[in-house]
Order: sequence, then structure tokens, then C-alpha cells
Amino acid sequence: MRWVCILFPQLALDAALRQRPDPGEPLALLTGPAQRRVLQAVNEPARALGLRPGQTMTAAQALSKGFATAEYDAAQIQHWQQFLAAWAYRFSSQVSVHYPRTVVFEIESSLGLFGPWPAFEKRLRAELTQLGFRHRIVQSHQALLFPLRRLTGDLSAFLCGRDSGVQRFDLHLEHAGLPDTLIKVGLLSAERDPAMLFELARGRLEQVQVEAPVRGFRLCAEDLPSFVPQRLELFDERPQQSLPWEQLRERLRARLGDDAVQGLGFRDDHRPECAWQMTSERQPQACPVREGVRRPGWLLDEPQALQEGQTRILMGPERIESGWWDGADVRRDYYLIETRAGQRGWAYRPVGEGGPLWLQGWFA
Repeated sequence: MRWVCILFPQLALDAALRQRPDPGEPLALLTGPAQRRVLQAVNEPARALGLRPGQTMTAAQALSKGFATAEYDAAQIQHWQQFLAAWAYRFSSQVSVHYPRTVVFEIESSLGLFGPWPAFEKRLRAELTQLGFRHRIVQSHQALLFPLRRLTGDLSAFLCGRDSGVQRFDLHLEHAGLPDTLIKVGLLSAERDPAMLFELARGRLEQVQVEAPVRGFRLCAEDLPSFVPQRLELFDERPQQSLPWEQLRERLRARLGDDAVQGLGFRDDHRPECAWQMTSERQPQACPVREGVRRPGWLLDEPQALQEGQTRILMGPERIESGWWDGADVRRDYYLIETRAGQRGWAYRPVGEGGPLWLQGWFA
């Protein structure tokens, strides 16, 4: 069977533009609390003004005030994805919206009615453009998964015979008349489990946009260090569906990219926002614990003002004065607080100032 996958990278933005009288005006979709609005998505005219996703509304207005805004609505994404699925049923009886912002449908049985794939693709693109949805059409990688599973299984058997592991290998997708598509797969430590190698390679493969039909598939591995088995407990206490940390880490790196998965390290600094740092350590670090000192496990990106009467103070104050040496001096009194719903947080008030408490983190 042959499938087509259509990705809609700016579905929320396209949906908002469809409802505006002038789709060419600069537009930004906003998200976040009222005290800190953030740009979630912007169209091309807004980008020309210097606006970028992730900017605060204050920073965007400092660059330009000549743009319109609308609320980013996640529910609208699902609504329009279902709308596009209904559109796809014109061409196929097998349609899936399993993946976000994506419509996948079977086309093998439709080619006789709608013509060969180049003409069929042209029609799909024309109709989507007329409907006002930007899109990308990557034929499904599903047909490549069978040879990929066979290749990673053969590699695992070879490694077991040599008592070796593999730390990096390359996938070569061969095309007719075009250079190979090269996909590099790297691990932080040597592995040889066939299921793990397949999942990592599959994650890398699904991120690649293949420009032409694949005629051949090769796997090349030259870095084959000695394999050191992981120490296991006699009785595995993990739930049946959970993964060891090493496998979860590698799967996330394959899906999200090497730089998207980092560890957390600790710095010798009393200021909460300065007490941690990103690290490339392979193993998670244990948090240093000081007797009688409690710290939240989740810090907010920016402190949020608490409304008076919404919380009660359980403990405090604990004063933190630090940062005079780097120009970011803080003088704060911290309190353990509890909301009406029973959630506990960490909040502070600047020393010598009145006003509300500022929430900086939540306890698990």
C-alpha cells in the first residue's frame, strides 16, 4: 500500500488568517498569562517587522505597533485538522489524524481514478492552497521500516558475535540519478540491543524529508567499541511498560535532536534561578540536599504575582541575599505557601518592599 503524509506546520496561524478580511496584514498569535503575553506564531509580514515566535508582547511592541493579534487556540487546531481529514476523504477511504497537524491517507487505490502521482500531487497542492493552508507533502516512511528492522537486526547479531557494541552508524538511502540521502545515527554509549537500534534509527529517519523514491538501503557502521553490559538487578522493579533511563534518553535524542536532551547540573549559588545549569553529562546528577532546607522541583520561567487572599503562608521567611559580585544582586524573603487547592509553592517578597508575594516555583 502507498500512503501520503501532509504536514500543516502553521495550522493555527492559517486558521486565524482565513477569518481575517486582509490575510496579508501582519498577524501574531498570542499565548501565556495576562501579565506576560508571548508570541506563539507570526506570519511572513509580521516577520518582516522583526517579530519572532517566543518574543514577549512588550518586546514585539517595542519593534513595531503595526500588527494585529489573535489568541492562539489549541482547540482550533484539532477542529481544522478534522476539517482537513474530511477533505481527504474525497480521495481515500483510509484517513488518519493520529499525528498532530498532520493528515495521512492511503492513495494506492486512488491512483487509477485521479491519475499518476505527479498529477495527483499537483491537484492536492492546488486545492490546499485554495483553501488557505500551507503544507508539506513527505511520502510515508512506512515502506522503509521493514528493511530498516532487518538491517538493525543483522547488525545486532554481528555485534553479539564480536562481543562489541555500536556507538554511531550511517543509513544510506539510494536514489536513481541522485546522490544518496545520508542519515547519521549517534549514541552516547555503545549499544547492541536490536529493538533499541531500530527505534533510534526510526526516529532519525522520520525527521528526514526524502526528496526522491528510495531504490536501495544500506547501513554502515565503523565505530564498534567493546560492549559493557549494563548492571541489572536480580528482580526488575520497573513497571512493565517503562524504559531504562539509557533507552529513554537515546529515544528522546533520536526524536527531538541531540541538543534537545540535556542533563541538569548544580552551581554553588543561593539564587534559585542561578543554582542550576545545562550539562551534557550522561547520567542524571543527584540533587545536593541540605538538612532542613526545602527547594521546589519546578521553577517558573518568570516569577508571577500572587493575588492576596488566594494563598496562605506555611513557613518562612527564609532570607536570601546574593549576587552582589555579578551585578544581579537579590535581597528576598522566601515563604512556603499553599493554595486553596492544596498545591504548595515557593514565593518571595523583596526585602523592604510591600506588595504581593511573587511565586517562583512549585513543589511536587
